[in-house]
Amino acid sequence: MSLFNETLNWIEASSPHENEYLQAAEEICEYIVPIVNSNEAYKANNVLQRILVPQRVIQFAVEWEDDKHQCQVNTGWRVQHSNVLGPHKGGTRFHPQLNLSILKFLALEQSFKNSLTGLSLGAGKGGADFDPTLRSENEIRRFSKAYAKGLYSHIGPTTDVPAGDINVSAKELGYMFAEQLRATGSFAGDFSGKPLSLGGSKLRVEATGYGLLYFVANMLEQIDESMEDKTVTISGAGNVAIHAAEKAIAMNAKVLTLSNSRGVFICDQGLTQAHINWLKDNKGKVENALQELAKEHDGEYQKGAPWTMKADIALPCATQNEIDEIDAQQIVKNTRIALVEGANMPCTKPAIDKLTASSLLYAPGKAANAGGVILSAFEMQQNSAMRYDSEETLDERLQQRMHEIHKACVTESNHLGNADIDYVQGANVAGFRKLADALVASGF
Repeated sequence: MSLFNETLNWIEASSPHENEYLQAAEEICEYIVPIVNSNEAYKANNVLQRILVPQRVIQFAVEWEDDKHQCQVNTGWRVQHSNVLGPHKGGTRFHPQLNLSILKFLALEQSFKNSLTGLSLGAGKGGADFDPTLRSENEIRRFSKAYAKGLYSHIGPTTDVPAGDINVSAKELGYMFAEQLRATGSFAGDFSGKPLSLGGSKLRVEATGYGLLYFVANMLEQIDESMEDKTVTISGAGNVAIHAAEKAIAMNAKVLTLSNSRGVFICDQGLTQAHINWLKDNKGKVENALQELAKEHDGEYQKGAPWTMKADIALPCATQNEIDEIDAQQIVKNTRIALVEGANMPCTKPAIDKLTASSLLYAPGKAANAGGVILSAFEMQQNSAMRYDSEETLDERLQQRMHEIHKACVTESNHLGNADIDYVQGANVAGFRKLADALVASGF
């Protein structure tokens, strides 16, 4: 049996029915098994299995009081995937459909992403099956603090530094940080993405979306193009999508779409900063922000997805597996230059096969959406040094890091003998080599 099949069978036997995790592992194995097979030290130290499996999974009950003074119970998790390169680092997600498979996939992807940054970062991911959309502000506050209570003995500035993710913003992280401070008595930067008033960093909210566009700009420069006058379709209407759109507009590109689970907002003339500002001001105040946006500014809101629109660049920024094979066919037909992932694993395996078989440039989220964790690392550095850096300084450093990630992908792709740049292979192998070399140096 081949190492590829042997490894996937081993993972499936130990993690049955964890489809998202198995999907991520299969994609990674496709690119790194040949590297392992050609390196005796990697084989002797079993780096493949050691990289794919999380070091530990923490699961706990989150007991909290609702507004009716009743005790509610949710499940909380923290997947601490790897700390061979630094403290565990990754986001926290509150979502009713969250499960261990999703968190293990996210933590695995995070380990490669954090490796690519070149910073001293391990990987982790956490969250709870809590639906904040059905809860009051007081309930969200109480739940966030209860979640932090379950975590406090497992995290710390050199152990594990959680950040935000879907439905976990600076507000929730502020509640968690305050609970951690009360429990430990130590103002140590145990969370990143905090409010500025609690030691957070400027540019953290914008970083993932901005970093995505910096990566796209590097891809275009590689083929003697620029963002100037390019048309862009974006899915999603959350933090990543909004700030990706904002940065694209600042680069003089024309952003045609944003979307949510109910439909797509289309603006043929291109979104403006006024659209972005309205969304920032009103997103949490109305039930369907994109539908309301269409009433306030130029554009239409309708059923469907962005991918029927013709554009130069497609940026999926919503959630995992949002693009299936049919969507990918539309993207290949309607997109001229590139698809670059702003979300984590937004494409299904059949969709990836369609994209990689096409002439489109295709870059994975583990490389292109690393801006958020880069700024989290900068926040950790600022906390450790007890300082605040300016937005201009942080933006310059973010641009440089995204340039270095792009360079690593290109260098690895060229080293592997590709005639054209294979960003997926380059990102996976470049991230893998750093992790594998650290594991070999660690022994077993």
